[in-house]
Amino acid sequence: MEQHAHDLVVIGAGPGGYQAAIRAAQLGMNVGVVEKDASLGGTCLNVGCIPSKALLESSEIYSEASHGVFAQHGVRTGTVELDLAAMLKRKEQVVKALTTGIAGLFKKHKITRYSGLGRFAGPTRVQVAAGDGVAFELTAKHVLIATGSKPASLPGVELDGDRVGTSTEALCYREVPGHLVVIGAGYIGLELGSVWRRLGAKVSVVEFLDRILPGMDSEMASEAQKVFAKQGLEFHLGRRVTGARSDGDGAVVEMEGAEPIRCDRVLVAVGRLPYTEGLALDAAGLATDARGRIPVDAHWQTSVPGVHAIGDVIAGPMLAHKAEEEGVAVAEWIGTGWSHVNYETIPGVCYTNPEFATVGKTEDALKAEGIPYRKGSFPFRANARARTLNQLEGRVKILAHEHTDRVLGIHIFGPRAGELIAEATLAMEVGASSEDIARTCHAHPTLPEVLREAALAVDGRPLNI
Repeated sequence: MEQHAHDLVVIGAGPGGYQAAIRAAQLGMNVGVVEKDASLGGTCLNVGCIPSKALLESSEIYSEASHGVFAQHGVRTGTVELDLAAMLKRKEQVVKALTTGIAGLFKKHKITRYSGLGRFAGPTRVQVAAGDGVAFELTAKHVLIATGSKPASLPGVELDGDRVGTSTEALCYREVPGHLVVIGAGYIGLELGSVWRRLGAKVSVVEFLDRILPGMDSEMASEAQKVFAKQGLEFHLGRRVTGARSDGDGAVVEMEGAEPIRCDRVLVAVGRLPYTEGLALDAAGLATDARGRIPVDAHWQTSVPGVHAIGDVIAGPMLAHKAEEEGVAVAEWIGTGWSHVNYETIPGVCYTNPEFATVGKTEDALKAEGIPYRKGSFPFRANARARTLNQLEGRVKILAHEHTDRVLGIHIFGPRAGELIAEATLAMEVGASSEDIARTCHAHPTLPEVLREAALAVDGRPLNI
């Protein structure tokens, strides 16, 4: 068993872990990273954010070609055919290019990568298990746990990795399901449900709550649901799933108070759980809370000195960019004694079409907390750039404090909302008022003008409606 010493050992090479490693190396630390999977990048890059976005883009192009959208632009095509194998191959090529890029960054910054399962042998000792034994034992001044999360399931749901599976399997179906049932109406369920609906599947979405997109602004989510329903997604809201299993060459989903749904495949998308299996946390003197998360303080320090944790294994939204911010911050805290993450300005994006993006407080939260506010909204239908794109659904909604006008939340349902939310996030990060956004010159014709108009609407003076 080889032994190596580092300033920082990172367990997990997902978005948070690999960016922490790079930032620490930039600060002069000797860094080692332990990763159990063959490729770097974690769930997000390999079986999450990136492959799903590749399929969303490809499926949208196919849908537009199939439904005459190209013809509206004067582009005439012949018979449109789906080559699913080629679509999946492109997805894998995108993933490979990015994972290879991370490996190159590790080499550039002289970061040592250890292949295997990392587990604690003491507070600052990490063993790397590979094959049948321990290949390496690492000692470090600091250890960072960045092992991410895994898909959650439900009692009575029999995951078989084929007919009844998670997002991992739904990224790789070798044929379009005739009927796909999605359990869960959050980001993952709606995105992958949209992919297979565009490619020709009947898609039924079953959700325990009486709404879609839990945690997002309910008024905007209700508007989004109507649009998704027009696209062909079928919703069964307020339904508790009591079981799901493969059944012959298909599957069946059972619900409380409703008839079972027979289908070809089931996608279970009911959230994610912290991934801590195999870490031997007790060997480091660590324990998890009731939800399986590792408690940390304001600087991502666990109860054990020198051991830190970030991303999906600690409290907060399970988002890749949240983990990235924490990864960079913890490296800077270790290296400089200063760091900060503003959790009030962590955006969220659902990459449906139209996209749904949000940052800050929802209107529901402001009402519940008794915070006085004013709101303004503006539809994309009244925007020139949206008109040229022929993407007219949705709007921007801005919530500002009634007395100070400081922006408290911005919610966007519409074309390219995932890009537009960056301006909204920056505005909140610098403490901007709605008047600040309204007084900022926006290029014309562009989609960001809708943000400006919504800001003007907070004060009751939109110009183009």
